[in-house]
Amino acid sequence: MIAWPAAVLDAARPERSGSVSRIFGLGVEVRGIGAAVGDLITIGGRVDAEVVAAERGALRCMPLSATTGLRVGDRVTPLSGGLSVPVGPGVLGRVIDGLGRPIDDRGPIEATRVSLGHDTPPVMERARIDVPLSSGVRAIDTLTPIGRGQRMGLFAGSGVGKSSLLSMIARGSAADLNVIALVGERGREVREFIEDDLGPEGLARSVVVVSTSDEPAMARLRAAFTATRIAEAFRDGGGHVMLMMDSLTRVAMAQREIGLAAGEPPATRGYPPSTFPVLANLLERAGNDRQGSITGVYTVLVDGDDHNEPVADTVRSILDGHIVLDRSLALTGHHPAIDVLASVSRLAGKVATGEQQQLATALRTVLSARQGAHDLIGIGAYRAGADLRVDAALTHERTIEQFLTQSLDEHAPAESSWQRLRALVMDFGDLS
Repeated sequence: MIAWPAAVLDAARPERSGSVSRIFGLGVEVRGIGAAVGDLITIGGRVDAEVVAAERGALRCMPLSATTGLRVGDRVTPLSGGLSVPVGPGVLGRVIDGLGRPIDDRGPIEATRVSLGHDTPPVMERARIDVPLSSGVRAIDTLTPIGRGQRMGLFAGSGVGKSSLLSMIARGSAADLNVIALVGERGREVREFIEDDLGPEGLARSVVVVSTSDEPAMARLRAAFTATRIAEAFRDGGGHVMLMMDSLTRVAMAQREIGLAAGEPPATRGYPPSTFPVLANLLERAGNDRQGSITGVYTVLVDGDDHNEPVADTVRSILDGHIVLDRSLALTGHHPAIDVLASVSRLAGKVATGEQQQLATALRTVLSARQGAHDLIGIGAYRAGADLRVDAALTHERTIEQFLTQSLDEHAPAESSWQRLRALVMDFGDLS
C-alpha cells in the first residue's frame, strides 16, 4: 500500500460546496453544505459570510461585506478556520477594520494572528480591583474614581461630548496602552477623532478598530469583539490596557439586525433575546486576571436622552459604574459635560482613601444643596445664611466650575486633582 503524503491527500479530497437558495433582507440562506454556527463560508469566491443560525438542510448566514451582485444559485464553499485578529506590539499605532485588516495605508501588520474567541477569566482567578487608575480628567478621578480593571459606562445622548471625553482619557490615562473601538461611527468622524482628538501622541500608544455605520451588521459586531480580543492578548502578557468602545449601543443595534435576520422574535423595543447575552459576554471579558488588566470605558448612546431605555438599563446593571453626560451642561460650554451628581463609581470605596472619599462627599453635598435651592435662587427668594452649603456653593461657584471643567488638551494628574479638591473643600469652611 502506498503511503501518500498528507498534502497530496488533501489536494485529492473533493471540495464540499453548496449554493445560495435565498437572499432575504440582510441575510443569505445556503443549502448543500454542513457548517456550525460561527463558521465562515465564501459565496461566489468574493463575499465571506458567517453562519448565524442552522436548521434542517439550510444555513442562515450574515455577510461580512456588501451583498451587491449576489444571486440565487451562487456557489458556496466553507472556509477553514474562523476569524482571526492580529495581536502584539505590531498593532500599536495602527488603524484596522472590524476583521483585523489595516486601513491606514501603512502596509501589512507584522503581528501574530489569533482566533477571535477567548475564555472569560474565571471568577476566582480575577484579581480584586483596589488600585486607582488615573484618567487625567479631574471630575472623574476625584468624584467617580476608576480602579484598574473596572468597567465604566459613559451615558449620553448624541452630540454631548462622548468622543471628546474618550480622547481625553486616551491621552491622559495611566494605562500602558489603549485599544479603541469605533463601532457604527460616521465615516467623517473617524479621521477627525484620530487626527484631532487622539493626535499623534495618543495614537502611538493605541490601537484603533473601526467599523463605520454603513458596514454590514456582522462587521460592526465583530469590531467590538476584535478590539476586546486585542486587549485580551495584551492583558495575557501582563499589560494594563484601557479598552474604550464607542458605542455599545451600536453594538446592540448590530446584534438586533443579526438576530432578526436569523429569525428571532423581536422583544423589548425590537431587540431580540440574543442581544442582551451578547452584551453580557462582551463586557465580562474585560477586567482583571492574575497577570494584567483591562479597564473598560464604554459609551452608551441613550435613545432620546432616556437613561432607562433597554440597552442603557441592561448595561448599567452589568458595569461597575456610570458617568452621565448632561446636554444642558454641554450647551452652556461646561466641558466635559459630566453630571457628577448622577454619576457613580461602584468601586470608589476600594480605590480612594478615607480622606479622599470625605473630600468628594463634601463637594457632592454642596452641589446637591445648590441644586435643591435652584428655584429659590432663580426667583431671588433665597436668603444668605439659610443654608451654609448653599452659601458655599454660591460663594465658590466660579472656583467649583473651574475645578469641574477642563480643556480638551489639558492633562490633570490624579494627585494634583486631589490637591485642588482638598484646597477647594477647605475654603468651604465648617458646613455643619
